[in-house]
Amino acid sequence: MLGSPGANPRLGVVGWPVGHSRSPAIHNAALMALGLSAWRYQLLPVPPELFSETVKALPAAGFRGVNVTIPHKQAALALADEATVTARAIGAANTLTFDERGAIRAENTDAPALIGALPFDVVGATALVLGAGGSARAAVWALGDAGAREVRVWNRTAQRARRLCDELGATPTREGAPADLLVNCTSVGLEPTTPTFEQLPVSAEQLSRYGCLVDLVYVDGGTPLALAARARGVPVIDGLELLVGQGALSFELFTGLAAPIIEMRAASRRA
Repeated sequence: MLGSPGANPRLGVVGWPVGHSRSPAIHNAALMALGLSAWRYQLLPVPPELFSETVKALPAAGFRGVNVTIPHKQAALALADEATVTARAIGAANTLTFDERGAIRAENTDAPALIGALPFDVVGATALVLGAGGSARAAVWALGDAGAREVRVWNRTAQRARRLCDELGATPTREGAPADLLVNCTSVGLEPTTPTFEQLPVSAEQLSRYGCLVDLVYVDGGTPLALAARARGVPVIDGLELLVGQGALSFELFTGLAAPIIEMRAASRRA
């Protein structure tokens, strides 16, 4: 039976590409810390055209659950047999768990991880979210749900930003106007050879107009966006901290055990 004690449970992260992900290092460190030596967490590079059939086959292969990253978060929700209220409201899922029958349940841990990582209460605050994919959907919903006064959304494709805003009650924008919080949910910064500020509606000098930067992208040494913000005295929450936060919530769903945050954070920095 799926999930039996001797089944050598497996976990993973599904994405395309996914080779850069530090989730295996983070989750395997957590499994080791809790003595779950039979468990393994692995990379699962899956192109969009194979996502549905691959995920449906995972329970029979011994998987208890998977994290889901770019570009599959909306497809993950659509595939699920059951979804939490949060995942449904956001319209995207980053965590799938499988029961003993192979049924798929969707959750979104990106949203609570974002709010939990912020250094201030967002009630009454303003925010500018860059991007319109699954992570941006989670950020927009989370900020609105937490009481932000206004959430604006910018995307290189304006139509996608308008569609997201219509669905989640935010405001589309074509400018990088000042705000209490700037959240980068684009992939800008992931590829070091690509100029950062040519792809965004803010310049390095304009970052001082924001009270805090959250950059979902993580690279060794920090992204150009995060480095420019820090140089101007802007508090920065980097993608690794968010990865650990959402990963800890996912880990608890996978295992039913409290996540060892200290070990997970240390592994994220070593990876």
